[in-house]
Amino acid sequence: MINASRPRRHSRRQFLRDLGARAALLPFILNLPSLAFAGEPGGAGKPRRKQRLVVMFSPNGVVPGTFWPDAVGKEFTFKESLRPLEEFRARTLMLHGVCNKIKGDGDGHMRGMGCLLTGIELFPGNIQGGSDTPAGWSRGISIDQEIAKFLQAEPATRTRFGSLEFGVQVSERADTWTRMSYAGPNQPLAPISNPYQMFAKLYGEQKDRAALISVLDDLQGDFKKVGGQVSAEDRALLDQHATFVRAAEKELKDSGSTRQTAQPPTLEAGVREDNEHMPKTSRMQIELLVASMQADFARVATLQYTQSVGQAKMTWLGINEAHHTLSHEPDAKQDVQDQLTKINTWFCGELAYLVKRLAETPEPGTKQSLLDNTQVVWTNELGKGNSHTRDDIPFVLVGNGLDFKMGRSLKYEKVPHNRLLMSLAHGFGHHLGSFGNADHCKDGVLPDLV
Repeated sequence: MINASRPRRHSRRQFLRDLGARAALLPFILNLPSLAFAGEPGGAGKPRRKQRLVVMFSPNGVVPGTFWPDAVGKEFTFKESLRPLEEFRARTLMLHGVCNKIKGDGDGHMRGMGCLLTGIELFPGNIQGGSDTPAGWSRGISIDQEIAKFLQAEPATRTRFGSLEFGVQVSERADTWTRMSYAGPNQPLAPISNPYQMFAKLYGEQKDRAALISVLDDLQGDFKKVGGQVSAEDRALLDQHATFVRAAEKELKDSGSTRQTAQPPTLEAGVREDNEHMPKTSRMQIELLVASMQADFARVATLQYTQSVGQAKMTWLGINEAHHTLSHEPDAKQDVQDQLTKINTWFCGELAYLVKRLAETPEPGTKQSLLDNTQVVWTNELGKGNSHTRDDIPFVLVGNGLDFKMGRSLKYEKVPHNRLLMSLAHGFGHHLGSFGNADHCKDGVLPDLV
């Protein structure tokens, strides 16, 4: 029997020797990413309501005349670019007059992208764009990550990943035009554009989970065997380990049974990640996003289509010119305006498909759908492409994840978009006094949302 008077350090070495190899693996096993629990060990109380945020991005501005409704309030008519949302009219909220007022370094596209979700200036840097000054990364965290961090801080709302960043045809080039999510100052997050890579991230550890349950079963036996051979001091430590292992095993088994109702989507094999397959990769990513939400892998996600200055060619729409190039043509070229409207209608169609899939997917354990607890926000780095304006940034909200009054078209008088970002945080119960540049937050959250 181990002598209780021996130094604690020696007792722990002896403790590990008595337990054998499996105990040596215990710290490693219990810290694998696949064991990031959604709640406290032992099953803490569940939150009263799940809330989710999905931010969808498409680039290069919109055609205002075919995008924004003429009427304010509930009696509005969808213009062509937004008609795919007609089915979800009662769950849609359009915010006209919300402006990105962030100044400083960088060209219009760079500030449009890098400040879109951060609401704060870019650092000085050596990335040159357009005719403006060069710039670097954003100076602050993005609102999606701020909300994810808030949710991850509480055991009842903690999820395996916290947030997921999906991409569709996002360039592998890392610069201010290609990144909108930031974990903090100078910390851009790269979206995953390859659906197969995202699938592996989400589901690649499922076999490991089953194996880990088996290992934990074995550890329980080891604990019992060694428990009678150690000092009282070490037995107390051993009991702590055993308690945690029992909780870990229960959590694994419980989460496994939950995920049986949220099977991984089946992805078509061999879809290339190129321009011509953009519609297919879009739908694959949407299916993965919806499945990840149902499985409660994360409650915050972004879905980024290309990037600022994105040059996708929408050949499936009969458009052979690159998107950004078209967006710089003058308004007088009606054929180009028609093509840009087609492009934004297509993006809206992908939004509508995402919303439809959320609406028809059950919220586990309830009679609700995922859309009942999800706020989708569709946005852009510019209000209009050929002027590079960041006034009237498109913000279209769909879903019922927050307590906003939906089914309306609102028009503001050039309010800073920081106030909307604050409103999103407040909707999650995260009552920030400001977000991003505090000078743009003095009037508080946006009025008339709730």
